[in-house]
Formats: sequence, structure tokens, C-alpha cells
Amino acid sequence: MNGNGNEKFRYTYSAEEQEELKKIREKYTHRDESKIERLRRLDKGVTAKAQIYAITFGVIGTLILGFGMSLAMSDLSAILGSHRDMAMLFGIIIGIVGGAIASLAHPVYTFILKKERKKIAPEVLRLTDELLK
Repeated sequence: MNGNGNEKFRYTYSAEEQEELKKIREKYTHRDESKIERLRRLDKGVTAKAQIYAITFGVIGTLILGFGMSLAMSDLSAILGSHRDMAMLFGIIIGIVGGAIASLAHPVYTFILKKERKKIAPEVLRLTDELLK
């Protein structure tokens, strides 16, 4: 220390720490998305949305189908206080409804996929035209 008050403490990080710092900084800095990255993101978003809807229909339909099967095949009718044959009939009906909902998963996927592709088609065509030039 010289006594002039201009002294600063300086610490240097190792190479590994430098790389980690750069990666963290990169997450928080705004950078423009390239055209190919935007094209990939748009395409991925379309299929992801369709998959979410299809999986939801499939899971809900399967759960309803399973409830109907358990109602038809178990002693759940005694717990519910209804006649055994009525519980079996309701179980079969509920199971059929659940199977119908689950079987809609693929048509829903196809419908959503076509609808979303149609919605973003102008942007995708514009980006591909720019990239193919």
C-alpha cells in the first residue's frame, strides 16, 4: 500500500471457473436468434403442442377405461351400495366411453398438427425462402 488510496483487490479465476462464468453470462445476455434456430423452434413448437393434447386425451381416456373395468370386475358395487349387475353395466359403459376418448388421441394429434402448421406456414415459408437464397 502506497497510501494514495488507488489500490484495488484483484482476483483471477481458474480456466474452469472462467468457462462456467461465460456460460452463466451467456444465459442472461440477449442475442438475436438466427433464422435456422427460429425455424427449428417453430417446427418443434407445433409438434410439441400436438403431442401434449394427444397424450392428455390418451391418459384421461385410459384412466376412465380403467375405472370402468374395475367397476365391472370388482366388488366395488357392494361398496357403492348398488346391485352387482348394475355396477357391471355401468362399468362396461364407462369403459367404452374411456376407450373412445383414448382412441381419439391420434385424430386429435393429427388435427392439432395440421391446424398449427397452417397457422405458422407463412412464417416458415418466408424463413426457408430467405435461407435457400
